[in-house]
Amino acid sequence: MTYVLVHGATFDGRCWEPLLPYLDADAVAVDLPGRGSRPADLSLIAINDFVEAVVDEIVSRGLHDVQLVGHSLAGITLPGVAARVPERLARLVFVGATVPAHGQTVMDALNATVRELAEDNAVEGTVIAPEDWARRLFCNDMDETQTNWTLQHMVNEAPGVMTEPVDLRGLENEVACSWVLPRRDAIVVPDDQRRYAERVGADVNEIDAAHMVMISQPRELARVLGVLRATSTSARK
Repeated sequence: MTYVLVHGATFDGRCWEPLLPYLDADAVAVDLPGRGSRPADLSLIAINDFVEAVVDEIVSRGLHDVQLVGHSLAGITLPGVAARVPERLARLVFVGATVPAHGQTVMDALNATVRELAEDNAVEGTVIAPEDWARRLFCNDMDETQTNWTLQHMVNEAPGVMTEPVDLRGLENEVACSWVLPRRDAIVVPDDQRRYAERVGADVNEIDAAHMVMISQPRELARVLGVLRATSTSARK
């Protein structure tokens, strides 16, 4: 089994680096289009481009029994991957994710404060997260070293995916779903996450952390992912 890790908004695959040493299996951290190893024009990127990038990583590497872990905005990507390659997936794990209802948009699902910040900081075809915003909402459980590391690894985001209707039909395929809920999340508040977890049919596993749990609490996140991986393995026996 392999963990395939999908980052959220305003980050790339490097955000998983603090987690990697603690995982109990091989892992692939995907760069979504418009950043890192997949440069592209952010103003032209759609949700399907995200899906294609993840599918490409899974198929090109010949991966099966994938524990597909998606953080935050990756909640709109995981269902598309489940539609494309369900036979390669052991489990979908949503971490502090946003999952609008089928046909709705991320902007529809965001709480009013975060939606206003996203709209106010959309500049020239990208979404930029200002430092004070990031410190308050991404780093509210971090020490200064973790905060500085987080700020240094932030990138611009593709705005189009925020206003594109999502397609959840991939969740109709029988792939197990789990949810990791950071209890101090200020971006996707816990009550919203519980609704989203119910929407995707996921069991909920809570962690005492804020939104960027893979940076602030990597050891604990790895522990929970390991338990879920063991559950997937037992289910196949």
